[in-house]
Amino acid sequence: MFGGRKGHRTERIDTLVGQSTEVTGDVVFSGGLHIDGAVNGNVQAADDSNSVLTISENGRVEGEVRVPHVVLNGQVIGDVYAAERIELAAKARVQGNVYYNLIEMAMGAEVNGSLVHQALEQPKTLKEKEKLVEPVMQTAASSD
Repeated sequence: MFGGRKGHRTERIDTLVGQSTEVTGDVVFSGGLHIDGAVNGNVQAADDSNSVLTISENGRVEGEVRVPHVVLNGQVIGDVYAAERIELAAKARVQGNVYYNLIEMAMGAEVNGSLVHQALEQPKTLKEKEKLVEPVMQTAASSD
């Protein structure tokens, strides 16, 4: 979307909600979901860290969004949880809080709520693991 970078996004669309379509109820998906219409309910990615939700300029979601990768140029009325990355294009409108790990926001995008950074849990480094294991090994050795 910005500068032609692809990052973790996929160009593949597995599910499309067309411009003249309105879905009432929660949507759970995997892969790529593109919304041109309206969803009145929560939108959630199945346990797939590569799932991408794209909401076009005409798209609207009224409910909570929980997707690892979000590309938003439409409207969300509810909180957005983007575990990996969110891209807010110029016509993006969020009425709710945005929880993100990485964020890209174009001039003109609007968030009426809080922006809350939530870093991904990083695996412990080898040195940190060694510090945890070392006292246990010393205790075992001293009990002989």
